[in-house]
Amino acid sequence: MSTKVSDHLLERLREWGVDRVFAYAGDGINGLLAAWGRADDDPRFIQSRHEEMSAFEAVGYAKFSGKVGVCAATSGPGAIHLLNGLYDAKLDHVPVVAIVGQTNRSAMGGSYQQEVDLLSLFKDVASDFCEMVTVPEQLPNVLDRAMRTAYTRRTVTALIIPADVQELDYAPPQHAFKMVPSSLGVAPYAPVPADTEITRAAELINEGERVAVLVGQGARGARAEVEQLADVLGAGVAKALLGKDALPDDLPYVTGAIGLLGTRPSYELMRDCDTLVVVGSSFPYTQFLPEFGQARAVQIDIDPFMVGLRYPFEINLVGDARETLARLLPQLKPKAHGDWRAGIEKNTARWWEVMERRAAVSADPVNPEYVFHALDPLLPDNAMLTADSGSAANWYARHLRIRGTMRGSLSGTLATMGPGVPYAIGAKFAHPDRPAIALVGDGAMQMNGMAELITAAKYHKEWQDPRLVVAVLNNQDLNQVTWEMRAMEGAPQFLPSQAIPDVPYADFARSIGLDGVRVEEPDGVVAAWQRALAADRPFVIDFRTDPAVPPIPPHATLDQIEAAAAAVLKGDSDRAAVVRQGFKAKIQDMLPGGRKRRAHGEGGGG
Repeated sequence: MSTKVSDHLLERLREWGVDRVFAYAGDGINGLLAAWGRADDDPRFIQSRHEEMSAFEAVGYAKFSGKVGVCAATSGPGAIHLLNGLYDAKLDHVPVVAIVGQTNRSAMGGSYQQEVDLLSLFKDVASDFCEMVTVPEQLPNVLDRAMRTAYTRRTVTALIIPADVQELDYAPPQHAFKMVPSSLGVAPYAPVPADTEITRAAELINEGERVAVLVGQGARGARAEVEQLADVLGAGVAKALLGKDALPDDLPYVTGAIGLLGTRPSYELMRDCDTLVVVGSSFPYTQFLPEFGQARAVQIDIDPFMVGLRYPFEINLVGDARETLARLLPQLKPKAHGDWRAGIEKNTARWWEVMERRAAVSADPVNPEYVFHALDPLLPDNAMLTADSGSAANWYARHLRIRGTMRGSLSGTLATMGPGVPYAIGAKFAHPDRPAIALVGDGAMQMNGMAELITAAKYHKEWQDPRLVVAVLNNQDLNQVTWEMRAMEGAPQFLPSQAIPDVPYADFARSIGLDGVRVEEPDGVVAAWQRALAADRPFVIDFRTDPAVPPIPPHATLDQIEAAAAAVLKGDSDRAAVVRQGFKAKIQDMLPGGRKRRAHGEGGGG
């Protein structure tokens, strides 16, 4: 039997080390599906319930494995469905390759069924590389460039293969005019800045007295070097949300997340520093960085396209974080661990006390902060955590302490709803011997998570560690948007847009062969986590949480929070009486600075 283009495509993927393709069938890739059958399902075809979930699972796989994630879909609607997940990958700098079908070449331009201009459709999301294969000899070069570009530029690439081309006999490119041969692989490399630039950066940092470090996901491979940097400089280290697992939270000088979802000590670290070193982060929110003119700043990033953004950096070092820091450290003068470092550690320790107090605040029926705070000491040291967009991301950022070999991620830049569960599934295929925990809101669960429980039910028996825990914050409210309306617009909850149905999530899980439990009282929270973490199959915990617990920003003042409370009271809902009686006192107890801090943030040390 002759080798078809589709056969060679799968063979080339195997040669690139691709062992999983997250995909959904359709007649636009029938030739490829037939080739999968001839190849004994190698690389493995992982069937999601929707093409967007295939893309999210590829993103999760790439984030947790460090390898390129590959997804595939049919022409027309299948290709369109991939887009949201692919944009998630692009904005978070994750290597993903999309393989999509197209109508036959003979039908192109004829307004044929499911014909979409895919080159135009993918032009933005796969802007670094997007090509259509029109003849067999073109295939190896196009695929190799798609893989290599995704790896080296940490981005999305796309390969479009018309249905009739998939069925053609494969012929390699010849040693001839206008033929383009190709080769496999990407050699490891680690670019570093010029020595003169490193010396300039060292001189700037050495002149500072109160140094703050901000790390992102680009610092994940430089953990030891960042720890040494903080020790030499007596610095505190804040983390962008995508860099939550770049450094463990049990180090006393690690202040935690930064930004709206961040911590009070991270806010204060930036507020009071005179020198800022940013490593592997493109954290976008300027208002959470030092005031302009307050701090001198150095940035280290591997991507020259991403340096010089967000803040007026004096020196931009383009290079690999680990190798750049290794060259920078010998030129730094050790600073005494004096009042600056002592204050950082004191404020960080106090913040965790504040978190414990906030988790202990009574709620109706369960405080969502307590749900996360109770999980923190129970987390396995090798857990893989995913959080969905929404209020769940707040509690993930603030209450869960990374330690050991834990990994964690979410949709950091696109902040799209719905990737929490498919991310966790992708993570399980990256590391089937490790437990995964997806932390999602009920809106995200209804949007995507419930259907992907079916995917988990289909595949979990082949995972060495079957634990995939899905925790649902069931407050029957699109809670993050509700609080944004209150805080930013002074508007009460608009029920037609915000209220969502109460769904028996655990019952649904059990109906498809998984397990689960509904928790409606605080006393049941710890036992539910323990049961889920000991389960022999994926497990759903339906936590009935209180929508009136606000995701307080780290810089919030009592005046701002009282304004949000007033917006709650404008609502004519059954919650109003409860809120009216206890909301203000509850929030005051939850403030990092206690009951006295008002408009200018006095007294905040947490």
